[in-house]
Amino acid sequence: MKKVIIVLITIVSLISCNNQNPQNMDSKNTELVKQYFTHFNNHDWKKMSEMYIPTAEFKDPSLGPRIVKQTRAEIEKKYSELNQIFPDLKDKVIQVYPSGEKYVIVEFVSSGTAEDDSTFELPICTIFTIENGLITKDFSYFDNFEEQE
Repeated sequence: MKKVIIVLITIVSLISCNNQNPQNMDSKNTELVKQYFTHFNNHDWKKMSEMYIPTAEFKDPSLGPRIVKQTRAEIEKKYSELNQIFPDLKDKVIQVYPSGEKYVIVEFVSSGTAEDDSTFELPICTIFTIENGLITKDFSYFDNFEEQE
């Protein structure tokens, strides 16, 4: 009986140690995503692009209906060009939802003003997949269609 109790205590200890790791990963991944949005709002596209693996997967209505692979250089170029159109480009994070060891879901509103004073405000939801401290997948969901008048 004594051996059974020792085995049970050992199993419970191992399980509780293993359960602490995902929470720690959630915290690290959440901090990484917060840093991502800091770089975005500072328009530091190089630092932001370096948060991705060398070639990451994107699902983004502005890139088409399929998964697209982009290099860090392509990511930096895409956001630099967008920033040229909208000099005050910014994202306002509404909520961050950590999900398991590899995923962070972020609800945010992107906005900006063009030189002709036209503005946009776009609600977006992005699912980031993070492995070994880098973003491997960036799957964004938003309505890419203009309203019909």
